[in-house]
Amino acid sequence: MATVELKGLHIIKAKGKTYVYAWRGGPRIDAPLGTPQFHAAYNEAVADARMPDARKIRGVLAQYRAHEDFKKLAPTTRKIWSRWLDRIDAHFGELSASQFDRVEKIRPVIRRWRGTFAHQPRTADYAMQVLSRVCSFMVDPLGVISVNPCEGIKHLYEVDRAEIIWTEDDIAALRPLASVEVMRAVDLASATGLRPADLVRLSWSHVTKNAIIITTSKSRHKREAVIPLYAGLRTLLDTMPRKSTAVLVNSRGRPWTVDGLNSSFTAAFRDEASPLKGRDLHFYDLRGTAATRFYLAALSVRVIAEIMGWEEETVERIIRRYVARNAAIEATILALDSARTGTSAVKNV
Repeated sequence: MATVELKGLHIIKAKGKTYVYAWRGGPRIDAPLGTPQFHAAYNEAVADARMPDARKIRGVLAQYRAHEDFKKLAPTTRKIWSRWLDRIDAHFGELSASQFDRVEKIRPVIRRWRGTFAHQPRTADYAMQVLSRVCSFMVDPLGVISVNPCEGIKHLYEVDRAEIIWTEDDIAALRPLASVEVMRAVDLASATGLRPADLVRLSWSHVTKNAIIITTSKSRHKREAVIPLYAGLRTLLDTMPRKSTAVLVNSRGRPWTVDGLNSSFTAAFRDEASPLKGRDLHFYDLRGTAATRFYLAALSVRVIAEIMGWEEETVERIIRRYVARNAAIEATILALDSARTGTSAVKNV
């Protein structure tokens, strides 16, 4: 059979035998030289050599690009994220994935990288969003690190969004585009006012007979959020499947991570068919929606402020802006009737 010379082959003859290697120092190819089996083995060896080392961040990035989580991003988002993944590769690519499991040592490195964009705070935060998503991917599904080292690193860009909220129509517009699992998180956020970090760790053990009681991440778990189980919230919880100790789970039945939830939410929000595309709405803005629902459930401004961790003036501005006048009047009548009869529609907490 005729042989075909392939560039780079390393051939050694010893003790009357011929050994063929894909290249000097490369893997040995046992199939007869020139056969289809030989070419297949050679091509496989070359392909393996081109694949980044899975133990390094460069290999993790290659796996993330090939994963469904990345592919399901909107085309525009995927294009922008690709550029950031290239930057992450250039800076962190040669580091081993295990180095990202040493949180106290890797965080200063991450902060220094973020600092190179500090003159553009929003850009710096976007860089951190992409890196955080990669780190979350290393936690689940890869399982190569135990925690996301980006969590807890504060954003540089600050804006007061307390008075920006999702209306009921906005939520209705998102519902056909988002998965059932994402919408459960949206509905629970708009019913409780919990931040994403607290939503994803909310477990059924936090749901008591009369309230949801959970320590807040923002206070480093020094303060508790106590959210009364008003009728709408109780009904919503009754519709939640109990597939885990966590109240919210993803499509695989596993508890959400913050980045996983944000990524899936953003993909639905920015869908080409979304009437919300281009609107300045974030998942976090659902907290304002919760404030209006608390008010319509007859909670006082003081109680709402305590639950949200806001000033009472902020809650009052939201109510004036977003609660329809008739609804506000009805809520006031309910409060007055309760006071006159000596009863309380909602127990103060």
